[in-house]
Amino acid sequence: MKLKSQRALIVILLMPFVYSCSSYNSLMSDYSANLKNASFVHAIGNIEQNKLLKKQRNKLLYNFELGRLYYLTNNETLSNQYLNEADDMLESNYKSVKEVALSNLTNPMMENYRGEEFEYFMLNFYKAINYLSLGKTDESVVEARRITLSNDRLSVKKKDNENKYYQDAFALNLQGMIYESAGDYNNAFISYRNAYNVYSQAGGAYFGVSVPQQLKKDLLNTASKMGFDEDEEKYRTLFNEKLDTSNKENGELILFMEEGNAPVKEENKITIFNAPLQRSWQYRDSYGNAHDCNFNNPQFLVSASKLSDLSYFTIALPYYKLVTFNQLSKTILLNEKTFQPELIQNLNTLAVDVLKEHFINDLTKASIRFVTKRLMEKGVSSLTEKIAEGTSSKNNNQSKGVSDKQSTEKDSNAKLIGQTAGLIANIANNITEKADTRSWLSLPAYISYIRVPLQAGENNISIQYNGKTTSLKVESKKGLQIRSVYLR
Repeated sequence: MKLKSQRALIVILLMPFVYSCSSYNSLMSDYSANLKNASFVHAIGNIEQNKLLKKQRNKLLYNFELGRLYYLTNNETLSNQYLNEADDMLESNYKSVKEVALSNLTNPMMENYRGEEFEYFMLNFYKAINYLSLGKTDESVVEARRITLSNDRLSVKKKDNENKYYQDAFALNLQGMIYESAGDYNNAFISYRNAYNVYSQAGGAYFGVSVPQQLKKDLLNTASKMGFDEDEEKYRTLFNEKLDTSNKENGELILFMEEGNAPVKEENKITIFNAPLQRSWQYRDSYGNAHDCNFNNPQFLVSASKLSDLSYFTIALPYYKLVTFNQLSKTILLNEKTFQPELIQNLNTLAVDVLKEHFINDLTKASIRFVTKRLMEKGVSSLTEKIAEGTSSKNNNQSKGVSDKQSTEKDSNAKLIGQTAGLIANIANNITEKADTRSWLSLPAYISYIRVPLQAGENNISIQYNGKTTSLKVESKKGLQIRSVYLR
């Protein structure tokens, strides 16, 4: 059989398998459309009927999405039911040998999804807001403490890499607000200070967010409330900011405004080639610049000797594609006063940059996966050829008078069978080579916030943006209230 005919027949036989390996985003297209149209009830139906998300490896995403959707439909209790389930899964962080082996023979989408680091903090955010909406202050404080644990884990993981995502400034700022709403001004001060330090060490801006002026005010005010005179003087001079002495007997409101859709993961095929003149393996980035892949470096965990018979190979890696490109222009009207919110979280920048930090790790895993598949192809071809030769030899022994020509033809057929088996394995490996494009799709692109004083009784708050208006009513009470709205 001609090689071209073999390949054509094999592709036809494998067509059902090709369609079964569709990308995550394409399988979630109806859901994504409902998200963009703010059809959250229909989106809930999409998730609940999605068999792919009910598989164990995608169960974290199932809980993420339903938790966020019920949050958007103001069902805080059901939202936290799913978000707590997601939290339990993250705590277990179980990874089996079978799971790793399967992903090396197929692709990383066969592994249990464990979430991106920033998704952990978004989980804390939604759980805390739900608890505060339900009047469960103690539970929200527990969530604040969990933010410390998550930041500690992240800090250790990115030790000595201050230019990377080593702390979450948004989560630390949120932590301060939670403590303050519970009347714990000491821990609120510490959290605000930690958040400010992250911005300061990053030069005043951290992953697309400049240090909020409100954070400076909150840090100064909590220092004053705790009687930390030296700190109060230090920050008043540093920020050139006056202490807020306005009457707050009717309480204050912190309002979060979420907007847009977070970026989604797509697949990028990268060709890694042997560059003899440079004596190294290289790949080219999207700008055409060549970069070395020193596979003999222990960080790659792939020996260059295992690739000695190749001139190039192709792997699949994920990248983030923006869905929402610009922030909304927003104005807050309350009690005949106008306020301008500040950006506090920018997932468009954070998600993209954090994934870039993982590039070497993702490249390593993809290269190991390629080597594993390559060895499997050779093994399948060799084993199949030996089996065919053994069958042919057995038949020869049973048949007397077999000519040398016939024997040679049977050996040739055995070799062809082995090559065909190797070709099938090669095509299957190419089909299954996919990047992990899974992500928490219902997250917003941006989060802004504003802190406003309340008057006695009912307060009517109007949010004007891009020719639209969203209103909400808040009853005044002593202390600090925290709310969130999604701008559609």
